[in-house]
Amino acid sequence: MKNWRDLAYLQSGNARQQAAWNAISQIRLMESLCAYDPVLAGTIPLQIDVPDSDLDIICVSHDLDRFDADVRAAYGSMEGYQESRILVSGKDSSVIGFYAHDFWFELFAQSVPVEQQNAYRHMVIEDRLLSIGGEEAYRDIRMLKANGMKTEPAFAHYFHIPGNDPYQALLELERYHTEELTSYILLFQEKNQSR
Repeated sequence: MKNWRDLAYLQSGNARQQAAWNAISQIRLMESLCAYDPVLAGTIPLQIDVPDSDLDIICVSHDLDRFDADVRAAYGSMEGYQESRILVSGKDSSVIGFYAHDFWFELFAQSVPVEQQNAYRHMVIEDRLLSIGGEEAYRDIRMLKANGMKTEPAFAHYFHIPGNDPYQALLELERYHTEELTSYILLFQEKNQSR
């Protein structure tokens, strides 16, 4: 399994990943948030981003007021800075956004370890699916996203994953080993082709 905490992969990645590395480094984001176990999630790590994709940084915090205050102190003067609170999976969560170095940053924090947060879990299963689907999957999912589809629905559509809720359907695939997952994906595709 990839170590998503080590951002060195961005430095040797595509042009967009290298630009993301530069932006994150310029504002010393990971150092500023180190107390909150920050991890870059979303489409840029997976190389399925579109031009308006943001940098999603997920964090863990058991004191969201403190998290907000720390982020505000470090980045409150950034362009477009905004804070909000939302309920995600029954947990009070902080969402902070701002613009810097040609990227929109979205910082997300809740009192759940990052590896157990849905954004991280989705990224891991999506990475596994892309490994199965290869270059065609990368290309077609980028195209679906460019046409306005959100990431998880795009994966469910491309891989023919059944279920009414693509976000939950992807999470249900976590338990399968690579061989099992490959078999399930082939089965979903065969069922769809026979319709």
